Amino acid sequence: MIRAKTKPSRTARATSSEPATQRRGYNSPVRRQQSAETRERIIAAGAELVHGFPAWDWKNLSAAAVGEHAGISERTVHRYFSTERLLRDAVLQRLVEESGVSLDGLELDDFASVIARMFSYLSSFAVAPSQVSDPTFASMDRQRREALLSAVISATPTWPDHDQETAAAVLDILWSLPPYERMITSWGFDAGRAIGAITWLIGLIEEAIRNGRRPDLAVSVQR
Repeated sequence: MIRAKTKPSRTARATSSEPATQRRGYNSPVRRQQSAETRERIIAAGAELVHGFPAWDWKNLSAAAVGEHAGISERTVHRYFSTERLLRDAVLQRLVEESGVSLDGLELDDFASVIARMFSYLSSFAVAPSQVSDPTFASMDRQRREALLSAVISATPTWPDHDQETAAAVLDILWSLPPYERMITSWGFDAGRAIGAITWLIGLIEEAIRNGRRPDLAVSVQR
């Protein structure tokens, strides 16, 4: 029986005509490198934006803003970070790395140098310190600072002016709401416990002043 010759299928012809070398796969080393470079470009652009923000408000750290700053599309940014939470987490991690501050194995003896390093890094941002704008509150704030400085001067008549001002400024921090509010909201303290913690710290500072322990203004910041 004579069989008719059949033509090879298109798939067979395409396979037979392919070169011996395999086509570059989608997950090739080159593509992986390009992907890593794009991701790095996005994170670096986000970090640059945050450095220029006038306030500690990240609402403008969006995929659209980061994409525009990086010179890529918003769609590309979403391809690497499906949500803005993931994008902001990555940018924050980059800022932590830039600061050189590590919380791994933190010891109490290292805390002062860690704080100094952190604030030194934060000073590189464009964020402007908030000012008391309301005239009534501004007047009360000035009276409070003057009263604190007068009390410190009275207790430290032989100290240099800058040490007296520093001691008064530290006490002024404990007179403000943020430390109290942070213990309430972040640490879950009740009002009594928060007040007790603040007065405990004030007592330590008062004791240091009575013992003539002047503020050390020559803190060496290790980078």
